[in-house]
Amino acid sequence: MSATRLLVLGIVRGYGRAHGYRVGSDLLSWGADEWANVKWGSIYHALRRLTADGFLLDHDDVPGRTDYELTERGEAEFQRLLRDALRRPNPRPDLIGAALAMLPSLPRADAVRLLRERLAALEATRDKARAQVEGWADPPHVRELFGLWESTAAGGAEWTRGLIERLERGDYPMAGEPDSPGTPGSWPDLL
Repeated sequence: MSATRLLVLGIVRGYGRAHGYRVGSDLLSWGADEWANVKWGSIYHALRRLTADGFLLDHDDVPGRTDYELTERGEAEFQRLLRDALRRPNPRPDLIGAALAMLPSLPRADAVRLLRERLAALEATRDKARAQVEGWADPPHVRELFGLWESTAAGGAEWTRGLIERLERGDYPMAGEPDSPGTPGSWPDLL
């Protein structure tokens, strides 16, 4: 899965229609060049590829500028990528970062359910790594690897529990709720 694909689809979805410069400006203003390794070239490549794959429509109404719009297939792909990134722990932080950036696109109950799946997977990973730490003999330094996995999964589980609690108490407007930025085309026009 590509965090860039998820982010590009999400930004186009958020605005309803957006040009490449707007997509790139938003992503870079969020620091996605650092946490998701998003670069200008990867943004334009993703826009071309997503258009070729039928996830975006391109519009050349303004000379020298191409605007993009999500198709039905694009909405389905966005939802698939978002839900997978939220539910499945991955050692790469760019995927959960992309999912968090697009979190309000989901109804609250869906987000909580997906995060509970993530939590269960993290707890299982933590428990497995703990058993490996306790049962490992030779070479002894490899135990550190399992300790790292245990610690990483435990920290991820703790953070996930906290996010679930915040969502359950009503933090952050989610899709279908007042003031939610989660509806397609609902993002304010800032440029």
